[in-house]
Amino acid sequence: MATDEAITPLHDEFLLRRRAELPASFLDYSDLLKRFALTRAGALLSPIAADADPVQLAEGLLALSLQRGARLFHANATSFDSARGAVGVGLDNGAVIEAHHAILATGYVAPDIIKSRIQQSSSSWAIATKPQPENLWSDGALIWEACKTYHYARITADGRIIFGGEDDATLIDPAARDAAIPEKTSQLRHHLKALWPKANEDVEFCWAGTFDTTVDGLPLIGAVLRTPKHLRGLRLRR
Repeated sequence: MATDEAITPLHDEFLLRRRAELPASFLDYSDLLKRFALTRAGALLSPIAADADPVQLAEGLLALSLQRGARLFHANATSFDSARGAVGVGLDNGAVIEAHHAILATGYVAPDIIKSRIQQSSSSWAIATKPQPENLWSDGALIWEACKTYHYARITADGRIIFGGEDDATLIDPAARDAAIPEKTSQLRHHLKALWPKANEDVEFCWAGTFDTTVDGLPLIGAVLRTPKHLRGLRLRR
């Protein structure tokens, strides 16, 4: 979804999606107002989108892996030592896991062996309102707003509005990031009300987190540079 200033890049993206045969519709101001009662210059409507509880999703994936024969170690990896045809992963409980290959799926907290220069850490903030099922937009649509500070909105099963964004690459220190929660919460409440005037912006929960972005928006997937071929890297952005 875009304001007047961002509508041209958004329409260009729509044309690229259509050329790539990715399903999407372009909604102009009147279409967006009629269908969702949102007042923005335009939006892309994609039928392929989903949201998930990250904790439940991770627990589900781990449970499925265990059912298929995986072993789960409750410890933090502290070192990676490569040997001929194998890699040893040292854990903070003193144990060492030996394997033919190691795959790193660590988010933005990467071990020292990763020296990539194409990503940057950034922080983001979010709020969750009190349940208000009577005040929600139609179809439970996930909303991403194309603006400099980036905003998104979604609806929970119990009728809350989760609204987040206000990303900042200068506040990645955990203490400084968390200290900004009150100010960022106030800003998010203001932007939520501007986006959806029907909302009751009373906040019941607020939080912050840090993540990685890359210069091209794509995840880092592939071999870790300057390491043996049996040490692989897989890093996913938000």
